[in-house]
Parts: sequence; structure tokens; C-alpha cells
Amino acid sequence: MSDPLNYLFGALADPNRRQVIGLLSERGSATATELTGELPMTRQAVSKHLTTLADAGLVASARQGRETRYTLTQTGAEWDDRLDALRRHLQKRTL
Repeated sequence: MSDPLNYLFGALADPNRRQVIGLLSERGSATATELTGELPMTRQAVSKHLTTLADAGLVASARQGRETRYTLTQTGAEWDDRLDALRRHLQKRTL
């Protein structure tokens, strides 16, 4: 995917990655191990999703000792807000 927009939407298309974005939004930051404790997937799967999100510019990472902490980038936080607004809009329409 050479088009950055396609890559971004590809990253956002997966419900597991959207869940990771939501958790990072709530927590501020987390390690892959911490996220694994809250998600129904392996640490390896969480790490793969975090890599995809980072490649799309939605997540940033920083080493802290032996672990890597992940946070949403500004773009990631903005997309989290947009997805929440879209979710609320769609819920209103189905009521």
C-alpha cells in the first residue's frame, strides 16, 4: 500500500486495532504485556497490531528499561475521537 491514506484506513479497519487504540486512549500509555491482559489475544498478536498502528502513524513507542511503552500520537488521538463520534452517530440512527 503506497498511498498513506490506504495504509491508515487499512490499520483502522481491524476491530482489534481499534480496540487497542481505545485502550491507549483510556490509559494514556501501556506496554504490550499490559494490553494483552485486557485483550482476548496473545502478546505476539498485540505486538503485531501495535507495529501496524505505529507504521500508520497512529501509535508511538518509547523504551522504558526493558519494556516498550506505547502511546497514541496526535493523529491517533484525533482518529480515536472521530471513531467515537461515528460510533455515537450510528448508535443514534439504530435506536
